[in-house]
Amino acid sequence: MNLWTLSTIASKKIDGKLGSIHGISFTEYMVLFHLKHSDTRSVRRIDLAQNLGLTPSGVTRLLAPLEKIGLIQKEVNERDARVSLVQISSSGERVLDEATLSLEEISNFLLQGINANSLKESLAVFKLINKENST
Repeated sequence: MNLWTLSTIASKKIDGKLGSIHGISFTEYMVLFHLKHSDTRSVRRIDLAQNLGLTPSGVTRLLAPLEKIGLIQKEVNERDARVSLVQISSSGERVLDEATLSLEEISNFLLQGINANSLKESLAVFKLINKENST
């Protein structure tokens, strides 16, 4: 099994569980997570795109349904109308908190049977890949 196949299997399981229980995908979860854990709890769309590895237009398409169901809200910048800020709503925080519990459950299920040494070695490989890609 290669890394791509493993990623696809994990993504399907995560998206299936988050979607069926909380009505959001893992990518939408990551949007809510970034918004909640930002210093100001509001983020420029362009920064959100960069943090998530998406295009600005991709983020705009991703945010529209989240705004429609009230999980996020636009924040108007009085100094510059071109700057579009996004903020997590109280409903978004509640969904994020509940989805985090489900994500922990899914992670535990996916990782059951993997011994601590194997997991530690795998994490070391991912850190090395990340380090090589950030230089």
